[in-house]
Amino acid sequence: MNSKNLILFSAILLFTSCALRPIASEYTFIKTDLEKVNLDKLGNGTVLIYNGANILHKVDVTARLNIWIDNKPLGQLRPSEYVIINLENGKHQFKVLHIDVVNMRSLHDEEIDEKTKIIEIKPNITSNKLTVTNELPKRFEKFKYAEKRQHKK
Repeated sequence: MNSKNLILFSAILLFTSCALRPIASEYTFIKTDLEKVNLDKLGNGTVLIYNGANILHKVDVTARLNIWIDNKPLGQLRPSEYVIINLENGKHQFKVLHIDVVNMRSLHDEEIDEKTKIIEIKPNITSNKLTVTNELPKRFEKFKYAEKRQHKK
Protein backbone atom coordinates (compact mmCIF):
# COMPACT_ATOMS: atom_id res chain seq x y z
CA MET A 1 0.00 0.00 0.00
CA ASN A 2 1.55 3.30 -1.02
CA SER A 3 1.56 6.33 1.26
CA LYS A 4 -1.24 8.11 -0.66
CA ASN A 5 -3.61 5.17 -0.16
CA LEU A 6 -2.56 4.83 3.47
CA ILE A 7 -3.37 8.49 4.15
CA LEU A 8 -6.74 8.17 2.39
CA PHE A 9 -7.57 4.98 4.32
CA SER A 10 -6.56 6.64 7.62
CA ALA A 11 -8.70 9.70 6.90
CA ILE A 12 -11.75 7.56 6.07
CA LEU A 13 -11.21 5.47 9.20
CA LEU A 14 -10.87 8.61 11.33
CA PHE A 15 -14.07 10.17 9.98
CA THR A 16 -16.16 7.02 10.27
CA SER A 17 -14.85 5.98 13.68
CA CYS A 18 -15.84 9.36 15.14
CA ALA A 19 -19.39 9.04 13.89
CA LEU A 20 -22.07 9.55 16.51
CA ARG A 21 -24.22 6.45 16.81
CA PRO A 22 -27.93 7.15 16.45
CA ILE A 23 -30.33 6.81 19.35
CA ALA A 24 -33.80 5.36 18.89
CA SER A 25 -36.57 7.93 19.23
CA GLU A 26 -39.37 7.53 21.74
CA TYR A 27 -41.36 10.36 20.12
CA THR A 28 -44.06 10.06 17.51
CA PHE A 29 -42.98 11.99 14.45
CA ILE A 30 -45.68 13.86 12.55
CA LYS A 31 -44.88 12.92 8.97
CA THR A 32 -45.38 15.57 6.35
CA ASP A 33 -44.24 16.34 2.83
CA LEU A 34 -41.73 19.15 2.48
CA GLU A 35 -44.11 21.07 0.24
CA LYS A 36 -46.81 20.88 2.91
CA VAL A 37 -44.79 22.39 5.76
CA ASN A 38 -46.77 25.50 6.54
CA LEU A 39 -46.03 27.95 9.34
CA ASP A 40 -49.77 28.35 9.92
CA LYS A 41 -50.04 24.63 10.79
CA LEU A 42 -47.25 24.85 13.38
CA GLY A 43 -47.60 26.12 16.93
CA ASN A 44 -50.08 25.13 19.63
CA GLY A 45 -47.81 22.22 20.56
CA THR A 46 -46.80 21.22 17.02
CA VAL A 47 -43.09 22.06 16.74
CA LEU A 48 -40.61 21.65 13.88
CA ILE A 49 -37.05 20.96 15.07
CA TYR A 50 -34.18 21.07 12.58
CA ASN A 51 -30.41 20.64 12.46
CA GLY A 52 -29.00 23.94 11.22
CA ALA A 53 -25.36 22.82 10.98
CA ASN A 54 -23.22 25.07 8.83
CA ILE A 55 -20.77 24.04 6.12
CA LEU A 56 -17.86 23.68 8.56
CA HIS A 57 -19.62 20.82 10.35
CA LYS A 58 -21.18 19.30 7.23
CA VAL A 59 -17.85 18.30 5.66
CA ASP A 60 -17.47 15.43 8.12
CA VAL A 61 -19.73 13.52 10.48
CA THR A 62 -19.49 16.04 13.34
CA ALA A 63 -22.82 17.64 12.43
CA ARG A 64 -24.92 14.70 13.63
CA LEU A 65 -26.90 15.61 16.74
CA ASN A 66 -28.38 13.21 19.26
CA ILE A 67 -31.20 14.98 21.07
CA TRP A 68 -33.16 14.19 24.23
CA ILE A 69 -36.13 16.22 25.46
CA ASP A 70 -36.86 15.86 29.18
CA ASN A 71 -34.55 12.80 29.22
CA LYS A 72 -36.64 11.11 26.50
CA PRO A 73 -34.72 10.41 23.28
CA LEU A 74 -35.88 12.41 20.26
CA GLY A 75 -33.31 10.66 18.09
CA GLN A 76 -30.55 11.76 15.77
CA LEU A 77 -30.79 14.68 13.36
CA ARG A 78 -28.24 14.84 10.60
CA PRO A 79 -27.41 18.11 8.84
CA SER A 80 -30.39 19.66 7.03
CA GLU A 81 -32.87 17.23 8.56
CA TYR A 82 -35.98 18.08 10.51
CA VAL A 83 -38.77 16.45 12.50
CA ILE A 84 -42.18 17.65 13.61
CA ILE A 85 -43.39 16.54 17.04
CA ASN A 86 -46.01 17.47 19.59
CA LEU A 87 -44.71 19.15 22.74
CA GLU A 88 -46.86 20.25 25.63
CA ASN A 89 -46.69 23.88 26.71
CA GLY A 90 -44.26 24.50 29.55
CA LYS A 91 -40.57 24.29 30.29
CA HIS A 92 -38.62 21.52 28.58
CA GLN A 93 -34.97 20.54 28.89
CA PHE A 94 -33.16 19.73 25.65
CA LYS A 95 -29.96 17.71 25.94
CA VAL A 96 -27.85 17.79 22.79
CA LEU A 97 -24.73 15.78 21.92
CA HIS A 98 -22.39 15.91 18.95
CA ILE A 99 -18.88 14.53 18.56
CA ASP A 100 -16.07 16.77 17.38
CA VAL A 101 -12.89 15.00 18.59
CA VAL A 102 -14.53 14.92 22.05
CA ASN A 103 -18.17 14.70 23.15
CA MET A 104 -19.81 18.12 22.97
CA ARG A 105 -22.82 18.11 25.32
CA SER A 106 -25.15 20.96 26.13
CA LEU A 107 -28.34 21.50 28.13
CA HIS A 108 -30.97 24.02 27.07
CA ASP A 109 -34.04 24.93 29.12
CA GLU A 110 -36.72 26.18 26.75
CA GLU A 111 -40.24 27.43 27.41
CA ILE A 112 -42.69 26.04 24.84
CA ASP A 113 -45.94 27.92 24.37
CA GLU A 114 -48.70 28.14 21.75
CA LYS A 115 -46.52 30.49 19.66
CA THR A 116 -43.49 28.16 19.50
CA LYS A 117 -43.28 26.81 15.95
CA ILE A 118 -39.69 26.19 14.89
CA ILE A 119 -36.52 25.34 16.83
CA GLU A 120 -33.06 25.33 15.28
CA ILE A 121 -30.37 23.23 16.93
CA LYS A 122 -26.84 23.27 15.57
CA PRO A 123 -23.36 22.24 16.60
CA ASN A 124 -20.72 24.87 17.12
CA ILE A 125 -17.03 24.75 17.86
CA THR A 126 -17.35 24.47 21.63
CA SER A 127 -20.88 23.15 22.25
CA ASN A 128 -24.33 23.29 20.64
CA LYS A 129 -26.76 26.14 20.10
CA LEU A 130 -30.56 26.03 20.39
CA THR A 131 -32.69 28.91 19.10
CA VAL A 132 -36.45 29.30 18.79
CA THR A 133 -36.60 30.95 15.36
CA ASN A 134 -40.25 30.47 14.37
CA GLU A 135 -39.00 30.83 10.79
CA LEU A 136 -38.23 28.16 8.23
CA PRO A 137 -34.51 28.02 7.45
CA LYS A 138 -33.17 29.47 4.22
CA ARG A 139 -33.21 26.94 1.39
CA PHE A 140 -35.68 24.78 3.29
CA GLU A 141 -36.39 22.95 0.03
CA LYS A 142 -32.98 21.28 0.50
CA PHE A 143 -34.00 19.86 3.90
CA LYS A 144 -35.43 16.38 4.36
CA TYR A 145 -37.60 14.78 6.98
CA ALA A 146 -35.57 12.64 9.38
CA GLU A 147 -36.39 8.98 9.44
CA LYS A 148 -36.50 7.18 12.76
CA ARG A 149 -33.18 5.47 13.28
CA GLN A 150 -32.47 2.50 15.45
CA HIS A 151 -29.38 2.25 17.61
CA LYS A 152 -26.88 -0.13 16.03
CA LYS A 153 -24.86 -2.27 18.37
